[in-house]
Amino acid sequence: MIEDKLLIRRFNAGDMDALRRIYERYKPELLSVAKALVNDTAAVEDVLHDVFVRFASQAGRFQLKGSLKGYLAICVANRARNVNRMDRQNGRETSLEATVAPSGRSEPSHAADLAEQRQIMTCALTQLPQEQRQVVVLHVLSSLRFREIAQQTGESVNTIQSRYRYGLAKLQSLLNGEVNL
Repeated sequence: MIEDKLLIRRFNAGDMDALRRIYERYKPELLSVAKALVNDTAAVEDVLHDVFVRFASQAGRFQLKGSLKGYLAICVANRARNVNRMDRQNGRETSLEATVAPSGRSEPSHAADLAEQRQIMTCALTQLPQEQRQVVVLHVLSSLRFREIAQQTGESVNTIQSRYRYGLAKLQSLLNGEVNL
């Protein structure tokens, strides 16, 4: 948190190396959030790029309220929601494609198992309502507390907790019924 504040101070002073360090520090986690929320796998990198272009435009006047990680994760979630909305409006509803997560084991059967599990989970996540999906992904993948999500989204903590609870219940139901791929 202290390092983030120092990076923000340097960023606001015009130090673009600070922006690069922020990007490198949070890129893997933010890509995971985008992958879980964007329905078009080709747009995942674009979402992250758009968020950082907008963030960079705030140099000199950015004020951090809460955690930087939380702020950026919410920005990615909001941008992902906009991309999904535009795709639906343009009739380009696509489904997420499974990608194999890297592992320490190189056995083909293990890689195939991971790919299958990721595809099942991804399919189940896409069937959640957007609000529930966003809260589940932000809480699980970004490790954001409900209070942080509520602060960044302007929703009450009770609303965020309810969305999370309903999202998990629906995920469990979908996974127990072995999601139709």
